Amino acid sequence: MGSLSHLITTMNLPPQIAGMRASAGELGLLLASWCDQNSGSENFPGLVAMLELLKAQFRRLPGTVEYVPLTITPAEALHIRVRPQAPIQLLFSGHYDTAYGITDANQRCEFSLSGKMRGPGVIDMKGGLVVMHAALEAFERIKHSGNIGYEVLLTPDKETGSFGSGLLLAKTAKRHHFGFVFEPARPNGDLVHSRKGTGHFIVTCYGHPIRSTGEQPTGPNAEATLSEFLTQVSRLPDRLPGVLISLGATRGGPTAQDKSAFADAELEVSISHQSDCEFVHTRFASLVASFNAREGCKVEITGGFRRPPMPCTTATETVFSAWQQCGRDLELAPFSWTQAQRSSDANLLAAAGLPCLDGLGPIGDLMHSPKEWVDLSSLVQRAQVTALFLHRLATSEIKLPTRADS
Repeated sequence: MGSLSHLITTMNLPPQIAGMRASAGELGLLLASWCDQNSGSENFPGLVAMLELLKAQFRRLPGTVEYVPLTITPAEALHIRVRPQAPIQLLFSGHYDTAYGITDANQRCEFSLSGKMRGPGVIDMKGGLVVMHAALEAFERIKHSGNIGYEVLLTPDKETGSFGSGLLLAKTAKRHHFGFVFEPARPNGDLVHSRKGTGHFIVTCYGHPIRSTGEQPTGPNAEATLSEFLTQVSRLPDRLPGVLISLGATRGGPTAQDKSAFADAELEVSISHQSDCEFVHTRFASLVASFNAREGCKVEITGGFRRPPMPCTTATETVFSAWQQCGRDLELAPFSWTQAQRSSDANLLAAAGLPCLDGLGPIGDLMHSPKEWVDLSSLVQRAQVTALFLHRLATSEIKLPTRADS
């Protein structure tokens, strides 16, 4: 890049944003301290401890800080509200629970010489929370920050479906012009323009138990029925491209010695369009009816879709274009955006009418595994993009699209 263009780019950056790179090491250490605190979705004492760590950091922002009780789960959300009377209102969304329980072997972070860090939740999504906080703290030091008000909402149950926080997310979405979700960027640095909808189902099959005499049951075998049922379920995506069905845990019982009487399996279903829900429900019902028509056979399906698809909209396209330009002006590696196969809380916010840009967290991969990693340099880089976008929004260099329901 020529020296003149570099000079122009540098002059357009507020010093508060340009100087953020000096804090890169601090951000890595902060992330390690957060990830070393286990906050698995069902580790409620761990979630309480994590909530205290987050409060200590986010209370450095102006505004009110509170814990919000949720339905279903005893865990609480962290809510920060800054300048609710400002003309522009934004929502910053994230979750602080992880997929790693208290008994999981992956409990501590490890730094590597390659500039990466491995550990539980480094990318999903405590790294995103570090990016979010660093960006907002830098933005608050900029002259025109008073033109933007915002809420930060950090929830404790995303990994288990956001059943407790779903209503709070939908209610909060109504108060804002745009939402920013700090789930991880893709491994190549891309953001997320849309997400598939997801559903969770349990298939239960009942059969005839083995007699105490040791004779084989005369009726249907639950495990055999389940195996046949799952084979037919696996063929459903062939009928509708865009539908994905993944097999989760399977169980048999009621005892380890008798799996012929009962067996069940978890199914995760992803859909590209809301209309796909009807197809899935109809096909499941048809399959259940065909199996139950057999003498002595009983199959049940429970569950449903918990997050609708998040589409790419003209509003998100407009904001992404400006976001991408901020990355170019910061001289970061080029990034684009793509559809994500997994859902996030952005699905729920979008369903409530709030346009969202997702995947704003750092770069990393292998979430939910012992090898989950984050590129440490991307923590400060992605925070700079967010802070620069907010600065330009506050000075009217960037304009938000009008919200459809406002």
